This record gives sequence, C-alpha cells and structure tokens, in this order.
Amino acid sequence: MVNRTTVPALFPPPRYAHAAVVEAGERLAFMAGAVPLDADGNLVGPGDVAAQTRQVLDNLATALRAVGSDLRHVIASTVYVAGTGNADLTTAWNVVEESELSTGPHTSTLLGVSFLGYSGQLVEITATAVVP
Repeated sequence: MVNRTTVPALFPPPRYAHAAVVEAGERLAFMAGAVPLDADGNLVGPGDVAAQTRQVLDNLATALRAVGSDLRHVIASTVYVAGTGNADLTTAWNVVEESELSTGPHTSTLLGVSFLGYSGQLVEITATAVVP
C-alpha cells in the first residue's frame, strides 16, 4: 500500500506529492536513469527538450514494464534537465505532467544541471516504483 501525501502546511506542489510512504512488504524497483536514446543507441530529439523528455519517459516505461511495474506505480522521481534556463525545466516538467508519471501524484524533484552523460543529452529521469 502506498500513501501519497500533500502536506497542508506547505506550499501546494504542482501535481506532485510531498511524501510517499510504502507499507512494509511491498516490492520496490529502483530504476537507473532513463536517457533519450532509441533501441539502437541513437540520441532522440537533438536540441529538443520536449522530444527528449518524451523518449526518456518511453524508455522508463519500458524498463518498468520489464520488472512488472509501470509509470503509475512510481513513488519518487528525479528529473534532470541540462538547459540554459528555467524555460527548459518548465518544458520538461510540462511533458512529465502530461504523462502517466504524474498519476498518483508521486514525489519528484526537478533539477537543472550543466550537462548529462551522453553528448547532446538534455534530460534524464531516475525513479523508484512499487512492483505490484
């Protein structure tokens, strides 16, 4: 059982929870960072934060299905965006909000970073999910 909480005494978050508590006995999947590469290792959406975010979410969904879970069962995520300003973070977050990853809501952190691991990579998402 997952209990997602938005704390009334804190500023209301935009479509994410402040905390998620998992009761003992649940199986958890700790997912490596999903990246915007296709199955052949090619970068998807060079220079396009939204396209890369969609590919990252598709790859994360594929990885979650492989372990018996899905985006709706994510309880925590970190979204990394290598960009030039707040607009890039907003673009990535808007795509996340439109996805099943925002079902829940789950706890999440959105970070702007200088660069990521692959040449041209603008987005990466790590996640922890319940395996029902």
